[in-house]
Amino acid sequence: MCKYLSKKNNDDRDALKQIYRSGTSIGANTAESQYAQSRADFLTKLTIALKEANETHFWLRRLFVGQSLTEKEFDSMNNDCEEIIKILTSITKTVKSNSN
Repeated sequence: MCKYLSKKNNDDRDALKQIYRSGTSIGANTAESQYAQSRADFLTKLTIALKEANETHFWLRRLFVGQSLTEKEFDSMNNDCEEIIKILTSITKTVKSNSN
């Protein structure tokens, strides 16, 4: 997505760098959670991934409002991001409720 957007529009480089960082952090923290040392470590990694997904959601909205994304592009990327947020929210809530 970032490669596509950087070819399409060079005006918003800072936002593209931020969305690249937050977007890849989601995957990195999710991958780290698979080998967590404890339930608390697992929850921490997925909570960080959830925060990064929320930040990615912010940057997507900013790119759309700044007209770096068409409505169709935004809708597609935003739907994917919202699904990731829903999944991570569900997992973190389940882990928290099972810890009690």
